Amino acid sequence: MRVVSGICKGHPLKAVPGNTTRPTTDKVKESIFNIIGPYFDGGLVLDLFGGSGGLGIEALSRGMDRAVFVDRDTKAVQIIKQNLQSCRLTEKAEVYRNDAERALKALIKREVAFDLILLDPPYKNQKIVSLISVIEQHSLLTQTGIIMAEHDISVELPSEIGALSLVRSEDYGITAISIYKLKDGEHE
Repeated sequence: MRVVSGICKGHPLKAVPGNTTRPTTDKVKESIFNIIGPYFDGGLVLDLFGGSGGLGIEALSRGMDRAVFVDRDTKAVQIIKQNLQSCRLTEKAEVYRNDAERALKALIKREVAFDLILLDPPYKNQKIVSLISVIEQHSLLTQTGIIMAEHDISVELPSEIGALSLVRSEDYGITAISIYKLKDGEHE
């Protein structure tokens, strides 16, 4: 596992020990960022199921200004912090041990909006539609923001969730990704 591109290109990333997390493969990560980027002119990214932090770190490496990482696993939070430190990105990140729903509630209170939201929940525990609904209802996504959901290929996500439209989906073996954006003219 490594950073695929950007200022930290080639930098190795530690994986979370054990089998509770499933890191996104470098091939899938590269494909995701070729679709949603590949590079960014600043912005704020939320990596809601951080795992090892690979997706959020990739976004920072490719030009995002700041990142918020959330994972409910203590080991994962430690690995995210280690990976941020080894990539010299600690100053650009906030890392929280929390579950996704509680983290979203805390972010709603902060009245923050993200340019990129990365959802890569455990395949056994897919709450993607309800999480995206909360994100949409509470304007946690900027007007031009993107939500990228990584999920098991057997999970079919709707073409619309509130004011969000599915703009692209791709399959990679057992993994699928779905990209959502606000429909034109929705929200403030």
